[in-house]
Amino acid sequence: MASVAQWIEGARPRTLPNAIAPVFAGTGAAASIDGAVWWKALLALVVSLALIIGVNYANDYSDGIRGTDDDRIGPLRLVGSRVATPTAVRNAAVASLAIAAVAGLVLAVTTAWWLVAIGAACIAGAWFYTGGQKPYGYSGFGEIAVFVFFGLVAVLGTQYVQAEEVDWAGLVCAVAVGSFSSAVLVANNLRDIPTDTVSGKITLAVRFGDARTRVLHLALLAVPVVATLVLVARSPWALVGLLAVPLAVRANAPVRSGGHGMELIPALRDTGLAMLVWSLATGIALAVA
Repeated sequence: MASVAQWIEGARPRTLPNAIAPVFAGTGAAASIDGAVWWKALLALVVSLALIIGVNYANDYSDGIRGTDDDRIGPLRLVGSRVATPTAVRNAAVASLAIAAVAGLVLAVTTAWWLVAIGAACIAGAWFYTGGQKPYGYSGFGEIAVFVFFGLVAVLGTQYVQAEEVDWAGLVCAVAVGSFSSAVLVANNLRDIPTDTVSGKITLAVRFGDARTRVLHLALLAVPVVATLVLVARSPWALVGLLAVPLAVRANAPVRSGGHGMELIPALRDTGLAMLVWSLATGIALAVA
């Protein structure tokens, strides 16, 4: 039976910035057009956190029963390491996704019913990333899905449920956060190229190969810098987003230096931290614009 600490590690806490950052950025974008509603921002945060934890447990379950995690470099996987049963991990995934669904339903009821369809698509995307007979994460579409769900949908959704509209600043924030979030997955999949290749998990990193995946990580980290300069048109205070640049440079360091395996773990951590700092700084800048 897995311990509490193992369940927490299995939830992959290093990925939580992917859930928190879109809410910071989306709320800042909403506030910049005088539309911030703080209780809705908190509910959006619940949705985002529950969704990503559900994704992580669902991935643990699906990869575990396929044997993908039998020989893995990196943090603990509950099913793959045999510390928890597949049923227990599947149930944890379902419970997390259910929490996201309930919180999302409240937002839909108080905003617009068509948001239920968006929520259903998010939950389906969470499960079928590595679940089902033909998981799209095994075909190289993971980074695209992360960009869409934890970038475009999460940021613009957060802005919309508060302001009941989206604007160009929200879209720029969504592209920046989506790029950061995709960069986290790129670093993760770069690390896993050898084991994913053996297990038949054809991620984008496996398709691109080692060298081009390293270039992709750098390119994705450059997008938020450009976004920051664009957002100056909304508020000169948006330049505080450049505070994330040193973290982004540090995140890319083990990637550009040719690191492999466990040497790439800091790249995941620091990419997430850069995303969090950028979103918080930019969100506050837009809110006071």
